[in-house]
Amino acid sequence: MGYRNNELGYPKDILSTRAVIKKGNFALIPPNGLVKNVIPGFEGCDITILSSPKLGASFVDYLITMGKDGRTSKGFGGGGIETFAYVIHGKVSATAGGTEYIMSKGGYIYCPSTEELNLKNMNGQESEIFLYKRRYIPAEGYTPEIVCKNIDEIAPVNYEDMDDVLFYNLLPKDLAYDMNFHILSFKPGASHGYIETHVQEHGAYILTGEGMYNLDNNWMPVKKGDYIFMGAYSLQAAYAIGREESFSYIYSKDCNRDELI
Repeated sequence: MGYRNNELGYPKDILSTRAVIKKGNFALIPPNGLVKNVIPGFEGCDITILSSPKLGASFVDYLITMGKDGRTSKGFGGGGIETFAYVIHGKVSATAGGTEYIMSKGGYIYCPSTEELNLKNMNGQESEIFLYKRRYIPAEGYTPEIVCKNIDEIAPVNYEDMDDVLFYNLLPKDLAYDMNFHILSFKPGASHGYIETHVQEHGAYILTGEGMYNLDNNWMPVKKGDYIFMGAYSLQAAYAIGREESFSYIYSKDCNRDELI
């Protein structure tokens, strides 16, 4: 088993990590220490499983580096499982519902649970994607559709009336969808307006910049390439730090459904 973003061989210092794992509550997972997984249906890909039910999530998040010939050898999702893929860098072909979509950096696709998603690297070199799957919760009378766009096509809005925090809504605000993906972008010095407490879970991958993140009232430094899991009711908020680059991350959110008893 190999390691991602690590120097292999003998350690050069005392072993340490910024990772913090509180199962069912929150997790901070930096790139250093991630391991590769072999998963049926993927060829020529280095795969890390970030969140899963073993961590306490209702979804599974993956970070995938697709080699020059990287691809799925069989459909991903379908059969009740909805999927979402976001291109961190590179160029990727996504096929769903009989249509091929070409996605470059910032491109994304949502695939309903009735369709399988097939992916193929088109970059000529490595591409990296953030991949998500979750069991879909139907709502009577509503049917979600395939969505494929690029973040450049999305007009951001001010997050909760703050002009230094931009909010990108990636999927339709429609009861057909039981989840959504968003990107939050904080200018240096910006923050949430309050510490949030809610029933929704999040899986967040940091795209740019640096910040301080409150996870269950623990303030932790985070930066580009880190992954954060936030469980239901886990306290959460962020400050952007640094001088020039915005602090931004893409994250999932379960929504539009009542809680079961």
